[in-house]
Amino acid sequence: MTDLNRRHLLAGAAAIGAAAVTGLRPTIANAAVPQNGTQAPGFYRYKVGNYECTSINDGARSFPMPDKFVVNIPKEEALAAADAAYMPKGMVTVPFNPQLINTGSKLVLIDSGNGVANFEASKGAVGRTLQNLAAAGVDPKSIDIVLLSHLHPDHTNGIRLADGSLAFPNAEIMVPAKDWEFWASEENAGKASSDMMKNYFANVKKTFAGLESKVTKFEWGKEVAPGITSIATPGHTPGHTSFAVASGNSKVLIQSDVTNIPELFLRNPDWHVAFDTDGALAQETRHKFYDMAAAEKATVVGFHFTFPSVGHVEKDGAKYRLIPSAWNPTI
Repeated sequence: MTDLNRRHLLAGAAAIGAAAVTGLRPTIANAAVPQNGTQAPGFYRYKVGNYECTSINDGARSFPMPDKFVVNIPKEEALAAADAAYMPKGMVTVPFNPQLINTGSKLVLIDSGNGVANFEASKGAVGRTLQNLAAAGVDPKSIDIVLLSHLHPDHTNGIRLADGSLAFPNAEIMVPAKDWEFWASEENAGKASSDMMKNYFANVKKTFAGLESKVTKFEWGKEVAPGITSIATPGHTPGHTSFAVASGNSKVLIQSDVTNIPELFLRNPDWHVAFDTDGALAQETRHKFYDMAAAEKATVVGFHFTFPSVGHVEKDGAKYRLIPSAWNPTI
């Protein structure tokens, strides 16, 4: 029996490397093939009843964990959780995943990503929604509705191209009325104390300048598009909204930012991410939402879940865990 331990594995790897250097290449592979250097397109289709849904990857950003990324615990605990999830040492990785819902009568994009202007700035890490829509065979002009869960930049900036023109020129832009009321308020903007909040207010003003006639404000608990109902999930922002997408006997819950990355905030639902406007309310919302999702055994889609961002949430004592759905080669 072969003893598969770390010493043997390292020795085997070293032998293969030496063979490559000396020209004594392994017999099973002798051709020199150029490396591609680019990632595969990021889209994944799944069905909800008669609806065809597509998870569109906008990218993922890795950055050194700020001292107060999690504001109500010591940084060392947050770093330990990131390390346990095999994130780069001392860093945190946040994915971004808008959802495209084809109801048969309407093509609805839920959230629009970071925007192409951030693609170059991030060296291709984020801002990939348009190119992945193209890879999925979707013309941006065919999108009927851009449905926004809230007005943070990573959800809204994709509605503009780099030159400021509209990325989805024929789409109605729908925003939560409560979030619009908060972020469009000059009075609230004047009260912003942190640089992050000041930037959020400025970004809303810049992004939506001149678009007032194209913006439709919606309330919670309403059908905002065929088969798509808005759900009140405040805390992350005052008007933060999730969505239930239902067709026939099937339903998924698109949770938007009820939690940020699940490796930290699903496992530790009482942790407050720096991006939450009201951390205590976001914590309360998380427990209510995930208790419901777990009880219903509902499929849950998370904007900041690892692509393709589809799974189920289970209770684990006072915590929760995400069970990612298996990749399905058929729709």
